[in-house]
Amino acid sequence: MKQNTHPDYQMATIRCSCGATYNVRSTKQEQRLEICAACHPFFTGKQRFIDTAGRVEKFRQRYSTRKNDEAKANA
Repeated sequence: MKQNTHPDYQMATIRCSCGATYNVRSTKQEQRLEICAACHPFFTGKQRFIDTAGRVEKFRQRYSTRKNDEAKANA
């Protein structure tokens, strides 16, 4: 077998945006998550909408104005 073909497998810290931390073994020393088992709606039973940049509101505003403009143009 060839020597030194595998990366180093070391202790790593996994950090979630909710504040939970996990210590596991990985090739990367630190990783960051947005959702983990401590805050995921499937595991907690609580519904939580994640809308980081107001994307839903931007979408509604963009397409509601177009509908109104088209209705005015057709009238």
